[in-house]
Amino acid sequence: MSEAGTGGNLDDRSENRSAGGSGDGTGERPDDRPGDRPGAASGFERGTDGPKVILVGVDGSDTSWRAAAYAAGLARRQGSLLAVVYVQPTLAAAAALGAPVAGTTAEVAEELVAEIRRTVAQLRGLFDVRWEFHTLHGDAYTGLVQAAQDLTADAVIVGASEQAGHRLVGSVAVRLVKAGRWPVTVVP
Repeated sequence: MSEAGTGGNLDDRSENRSAGGSGDGTGERPDDRPGDRPGAASGFERGTDGPKVILVGVDGSDTSWRAAAYAAGLARRQGSLLAVVYVQPTLAAAAALGAPVAGTTAEVAEELVAEIRRTVAQLRGLFDVRWEFHTLHGDAYTGLVQAAQDLTADAVIVGASEQAGHRLVGSVAVRLVKAGRWPVTVVP
């Protein structure tokens, strides 16, 4: 595994090795041989790791827009796909009372898509990011988990909750972190 201009692999840079070797006459420790190092057989190369799909949850709040901006910058630097996800809440009680919930949440989703498209158009040529927009229905946590699984997300980014009640019950961000399935970044 050689890379031009890097000075060899990481093991070559370590000069403070313990003496003694493996006892087989080679002077090498077992983990010094290419076949014995974790990742050696997998063909790992620096520069090819990193997230391929970054999922960001948006709901129209200021913190979700900051999270989207952070995620877009990360996706651009990593060459990742940015999956923007809006989970339309289902308010069964309001719907049962005849409130026009479906129309309201659909309007929010349309506004979010329009805002994302305007931003992408403004930044075209300066800030190229591959992105997709997904709308799901249901609980925000469940929707983001489902989207992350379906898209095989490598990272999930959300904005910090602006609702006071989440200090007691727990926010979507806290629940995602506790799930422990992906690296989660919470943007204030």
